[in-house]
Amino acid sequence: MPRRVVVTGLGVVSPLGVGVEETWQGVIASRSGIGPITKFDASDSAVRIAGEVKGFNPENYMEPKDVRKYDVFVHYAMAAAEMAVKAAGLEVTEANAHRVGVVIGSGIGGLKLIEDTHQTLVERGPRRVTPFFIPGSIVNMPAGLVSIRLGAKGPNSATCSACSTGAHAIGDAFLYIREGYCDAAICGGTEAVITPLAVAGFASMKALSTRNDEPEKASRPWDRDRDGFVMGEGAGLLVLEELESARRRGAPILCELLGFGMSGDAYHITAPSEDGDGPARVMRAALEHAGVTPEEVDYINAHGTSTPHGDRVEALAIKKVFGEHAFRLSVSSTKSSTGHLLGAAGGLETAMTALAVARDTVPPTLNLDNPDEGCDLDFTPHRARQREIRVAISNSFGFGGTNACVVLGKVRE
Repeated sequence: MPRRVVVTGLGVVSPLGVGVEETWQGVIASRSGIGPITKFDASDSAVRIAGEVKGFNPENYMEPKDVRKYDVFVHYAMAAAEMAVKAAGLEVTEANAHRVGVVIGSGIGGLKLIEDTHQTLVERGPRRVTPFFIPGSIVNMPAGLVSIRLGAKGPNSATCSACSTGAHAIGDAFLYIREGYCDAAICGGTEAVITPLAVAGFASMKALSTRNDEPEKASRPWDRDRDGFVMGEGAGLLVLEELESARRRGAPILCELLGFGMSGDAYHITAPSEDGDGPARVMRAALEHAGVTPEEVDYINAHGTSTPHGDRVEALAIKKVFGEHAFRLSVSSTKSSTGHLLGAAGGLETAMTALAVARDTVPPTLNLDNPDEGCDLDFTPHRARQREIRVAISNSFGFGGTNACVVLGKVRE
């Protein structure tokens, strides 16, 4: 029998707040974390809005000298890891260190530090480039530093798969525990790329919303007036543990991670195929891996980015997988509140899905005033809803046609 895996801790830094409860309460209160960009002067940009993290002090989680060494995406990961481990009551000791892993990914990595260091190079020359530039910006450094901080000596890796990163990291950690490589893992994603270069790059693709005068209404999945996604930043991490190990130490168990699926579109660098083949296959794969039938699923935390093409294709894929049951499902996109956290999205959204299962609460989809043609499922518009959630899935789809799907449910005896 494969080993069973449960979620025992969560850590979140998001545009809705620094902390799990702050973010969750913001989501279910239908609050938006989207606002004008303040991290740089965006006045000459076509896009002047984003989901920025507010009120975050990295010195609450790292020594001041270390804060200066590392990019902001590292700061967010360190904070979220501390929260998750504390919530799980997980103590890494000499006896169990080799059985605790860390799997934290990022879609882009330390872009702000890269931009700033390049400016230093141009203006002041190569001798003024800090020796911490490379270790401060590379994608695997959050996993490395969390491992060092905790003394965790089990599997240590970093996933990088665009907007599927966080979900893939959670899936990797799940498989490591299930297959016996470790008994616990801190996993998820982190991202901090609200920078001039990233915003200009995504804007040039016409991927971002330009609803600059109404930022809180800009992220509107499945609405006919949607015009692109809104960039967000932050981190979402989980502590996963083997079920019996968690029970032996009396850990708080939020839900069980039942299965995980992956697929590739093999179609286009940024767009899914019109028939929703890749998203449909990843959901089917995840359900099969979990041993769950489509009719057992109650809630889907959708990828739901607010892009004209992507939202419509995901709705079609859900109907292909779930048939008539698709219209009995509750579906929503928490990106309508937080924006799209890119490589951290799957981590944050899996954390929100875990809370949805634990608290039998469906998060709402904000700004869904006029559903678009073909977007005719129950997308939980405007307000959260109470319903029993036995099984839920969280979807993440990324550039390059990479897809991930995580299946969560109540612990079954």
